[in-house]
Amino acid sequence: MNFDLQPTLENDLIKVVPLKESDFEVLFAVASDPLIWEQHPNKDRYQREVFENFFKGAMESKGAFIVYEKETNNIVGSSRYYELDEGDSSVAVGYTFIAREFWGKGHNRALKTLMLDYAFQFVDKVILHIGATNFRSQKASEKLGAIKISEIEIAYYGEPVKWNFVYQIGKATWVA
Repeated sequence: MNFDLQPTLENDLIKVVPLKESDFEVLFAVASDPLIWEQHPNKDRYQREVFENFFKGAMESKGAFIVYEKETNNIVGSSRYYELDEGDSSVAVGYTFIAREFWGKGHNRALKTLMLDYAFQFVDKVILHIGATNFRSQKASEKLGAIKISEIEIAYYGEPVKWNFVYQIGKATWVA
C-alpha cells in the first residue's frame, strides 16, 4: 500500500496541505474560538496550552493538514488521517475543526469529500471517531453516508478519556 498520509489535495473550494510547525499561530487563531469546541468532548481546546498539546499530537501523527479557502487563502481549519490499518484496509479521518465563518457553506463537506476520495484509492473503509455530544459532527457524518457502528472510550493525545461514537463509511457506499 502506498497511502501517503499527507498528500496535498484541492478542489474548487479548498486546498488541503500538510501541517507544518510554522502553522501553529494561524491555526490557533482559528481554534481559539470557544464555540468551535462547544459540542466537542474536549471543550477547552480553544485555550492556548490545551491547543499546544493538540497541535503537538497533530504534528506527531504525520497525517495532519491545514485547510485553506482557495479564493481568499483564509484558514478554514484542520483535519487529519490517522490509524492506518493495512490488515483491516481502513484509515481514520478526524480531529477536524472548521472556523465558524465557514460553517454551513460546504467547506466541511468539500474537505471530507477530498479526504474520502483519496483514502478510498487505498482502503476499503474509513473510520470516524466522534464525541458522544458532538451532534453537529454526527449529523454531518451521517449526511456523508457514515453509519454508527459502536461506542468506545478514547484518550485523545495527552488528554483524558472521553466517550466517542465510531462511525464507518465503506468504499462501496461512498462510490455509489
